[in-house]
Amino acid sequence: MTNVRQNIMSASMPPDEIALMKRIKAQDENALSELYDLYGSYVYGMAMRVLQNVSLAEEATQDTFMKVWREANSWDPNRGKLVSWLMTIARYTAIDHLRREKRLQPDQSVAMEDMLNLLGTPGMRDRNDLHDSALLKNLMQELPPQQIEAIELAFFQGMTHQDIADHLSEPLGTIKSRIRYGLQTLRGKWLQATSE
Repeated sequence: MTNVRQNIMSASMPPDEIALMKRIKAQDENALSELYDLYGSYVYGMAMRVLQNVSLAEEATQDTFMKVWREANSWDPNRGKLVSWLMTIARYTAIDHLRREKRLQPDQSVAMEDMLNLLGTPGMRDRNDLHDSALLKNLMQELPPQQIEAIELAFFQGMTHQDIADHLSEPLGTIKSRIRYGLQTLRGKWLQATSE
């Protein structure tokens, strides 16, 4: 029964795709180039739909074909068509790029220097930055643990308030309040420590 199923599935697959994947499994670079010629525009189209950015879509397309190169042995013609397998890889690769891009967006992550600017007053930036960073870290340790965690996730891990709420399984309003109150407390402590 299994042989009949395999023969039916293999018969429905274009033999050139099976042969092409065998060549890719054998690390034939020309075969990968042929696969790209066949499906590159489809993979790029999928990446563009997810990412909405030309350079990111190009990068995701390249990464997709690199994954095919490295993981060619994971494709089984008896489990599905090559194009389906390839588009699944393309979709997940594009989503990974989207997640990475969201984590790196500057408006979602505030660097230590930016946080110091939030806490300080104009004219205070002539102080020693290393001293300021150490002082900020010490002052943060005086906050309640839940506020520390929320602030660190927002400012140093680049997570959005919604991401933090999801990560901690807490309501969004609670997370926003923790960050707001934590920063207010931190600013008060900062001003007191730097005015002495």
